[in-house]
Amino acid sequence: MSNLESYPPAFRQLKAPTPPQLAELNNNSNSMGDTAQASSSVDIPVVDLECLSLEKLGEVCKEWGIFRLVNHGIPPSLLSKLEEHVKRVLSLSFESKQALLTNPLSYFWGTPLLTPTGAALRGALNINWLEGINVPLCHLQQFESGDPRLHDFRHYLEEYGRHLSRIATTLFEAMVKNLNLGPKQSESSLDESTGFIRVYRYPSGSLADEAWGMMEHTDSSVLSIVNQDQVGGLEFFKDNEWVLVNPISGTLVVNIGDMLQAISDDQYMSVKHRVRTNKQAERFSICYFVFPAKGSVIRSSKYKPFTYTDFQQQVQHDTKTLGYKVGLQRFKLNAAV
Repeated sequence: MSNLESYPPAFRQLKAPTPPQLAELNNNSNSMGDTAQASSSVDIPVVDLECLSLEKLGEVCKEWGIFRLVNHGIPPSLLSKLEEHVKRVLSLSFESKQALLTNPLSYFWGTPLLTPTGAALRGALNINWLEGINVPLCHLQQFESGDPRLHDFRHYLEEYGRHLSRIATTLFEAMVKNLNLGPKQSESSLDESTGFIRVYRYPSGSLADEAWGMMEHTDSSVLSIVNQDQVGGLEFFKDNEWVLVNPISGTLVVNIGDMLQAISDDQYMSVKHRVRTNKQAERFSICYFVFPAKGSVIRSSKYKPFTYTDFQQQVQHDTKTLGYKVGLQRFKLNAAV
């Protein structure tokens, strides 16, 4: 099977030479705006989970909203095995992935751009140039497949998920202490049963300068934990510029999500980030997201009381009606949106 056959049909076109009419569109359009400017590169702060400093963790969350996690306790052998299986499964033919990756797993590709800057693009460039698999960890045991590749894949996902749940809980408990949140404020603000893994594949190709892997956004989670490969491409926004997160083998990247920003009364900021594609190499990443318990009400001096379900429904409504996510601004006290 050729590599192209593993891609969704729209991506096979994107990997071809740029059609003249598309080249003209890209040359004459400013739809990417300032977001297409070259990124600088900086070493993001490092947090050591083995020797966790509450003071340093608090400073990093307030000033950066993103950090590199070391000594996280995940065996290197598990990381390499999971990365190997992610590449193997996502390299199956497009039709095979659609047939094999069934409930509770789900295969997706080309999610719509959710920011106003993407609205002017047309056709295949009006989607995020990615494909992936959603893995709800609490339902993963229900997944049965006769394909031995998927059996092993599930095994490594389950083991990895247990580690990520431990890491997220440890970090969140430390953050709660830092923020001096009372029991009622912190109770049910992070629920391990909501955790899910999403694996991504970002195709390479000749249109990497025009097609975004993932346009700028903030995560709706409490915490997001990313294991990126060595290709790189993850960028975040700080001090009015886009900054590249250099890939370092064996480390994880943790970023604050919208729910934690609200829980913290805006002391911790949900970091805006995006992913660039690469002309020469595919990029793979394995991401973990965790949320408040279902029905848990987030109470804050900055926001109206709301649940994650309220937030999710508002995001879906805005995405459908406006074409992009408004996010926390919808729930600000006395906000004019």
